[in-house]
Amino acid sequence: MSATRVSAWLQARGIHYGWLVAAVTFLTMLTMAAALGLPGAMLKPLGDEFGWTTEQISSSLALRFALFGLMGPFAAVLMERFGLRRVMVCGLALVGGAMALVTAANQLWQLFVLWSLMLGLGTGMTAMVLGAVVANRWFNARRGLVIGLLTASSATGQLAFLPVAAWMIEHWGWRSAVVPIVVGAFLIAVLALWLMRDRPADVGLLPYGETPATAPPPQAAITRIGFATPFRVLAEAAQHRTFWILAGTFFICGLSTNGLVQTHFISLCGDNGLGPVPAASVLAAMGAFDFVGTVLSGWLSDRYDNRKLLFWYYGLRGLSLFWLPHSGFSLVGLGVFAMFYGLDWIATVPPTVKLAGAAFGPQKAGMVFGWVFAAHQLGAATAAWGAGMSRTLLLTYTPALYVAGGACLLAALLVLTIRKPAGPVGKAAAPAPQGGMAAAQARA
Repeated sequence: MSATRVSAWLQARGIHYGWLVAAVTFLTMLTMAAALGLPGAMLKPLGDEFGWTTEQISSSLALRFALFGLMGPFAAVLMERFGLRRVMVCGLALVGGAMALVTAANQLWQLFVLWSLMLGLGTGMTAMVLGAVVANRWFNARRGLVIGLLTASSATGQLAFLPVAAWMIEHWGWRSAVVPIVVGAFLIAVLALWLMRDRPADVGLLPYGETPATAPPPQAAITRIGFATPFRVLAEAAQHRTFWILAGTFFICGLSTNGLVQTHFISLCGDNGLGPVPAASVLAAMGAFDFVGTVLSGWLSDRYDNRKLLFWYYGLRGLSLFWLPHSGFSLVGLGVFAMFYGLDWIATVPPTVKLAGAAFGPQKAGMVFGWVFAAHQLGAATAAWGAGMSRTLLLTYTPALYVAGGACLLAALLVLTIRKPAGPVGKAAAPAPQGGMAAAQARA
């Protein structure tokens, strides 16, 4: 059955095809997130089998985080040039291939090729930018809800799969844990080829919640964005203090989440007498709290000062990281940590997106956030490498936890220095054909 016939079948039952597109996107982002989180469960098995140190393995993961983030500003360009379906399938193929081939790796350089290059680029092509593009193209109503759900899928996928992976590693070896990722990537690629379409018009629809009376008039000409566009947007955004505060605090966000806890938590728990399966279960609990926290954060960001929300998010995260080394790694101690830390794992995203939009306007907000997200992943790369070095040289993760906790408290103070803009800075409010991802979405 073709996508057009599926759309007609759903429409006859009062279901907009955009929800199916969002579901395929959700599964794609969930699988990519699981692939990103899986290497964190393999630090010890890889070290035991090949004699690699935690620092050496963490270095490959750090480069992966960097490439994952730096792809953000350019992912929208690829989607505009080649379409959602092709980009998604290409990303899934890179990730599935990297995970399949890593089972035959026995040299450290191979880990860098597979997990740094292929996994970093593949996941970067289908990161948060994909969710933003789908939400903006396919939804006029309920757009905030869709963005919140797709964003929550990212961290939830990174954490929820880990208990299963840890159990498989414990019983069948680390190579077995890549099988669900490889199979999932293949099946979702088939779904994407069959069901994904670039725009509602491809199946004869308007975006969800839009009527012919409210639809914007078609533009006479379309100017395609190019690969130089992200650099032009970065050059303009870099002239404004708000950009550097958002990028700096999001660097700290990555420093205190993906690179540190996602990558090293199972190893940290192992150092304190907790097995990989219980440790991964704590991460899964964080994923459940994160899903609730991120959706709730999106709701709160529409109603309260986003700077104050970020102050509380970063502040509570910092305090929870200070608490972790003293939790005793008991059920109660880790439960308290999982709740406070999990609720704001990526709850920082909706307020940060809204502050970027308020400062730089709708035409440039998407591309500006792409660069802010790149800073996030550079922070994650720093923590992945730095925490691994701390574990190798000092035989403890505690200094890395203290540094990340202190950085979070600094971020909590920095966000309060952002001024409420009266309007977008620069020329963001004026029509700008090459203004970035949001402009491309508007033209689409």
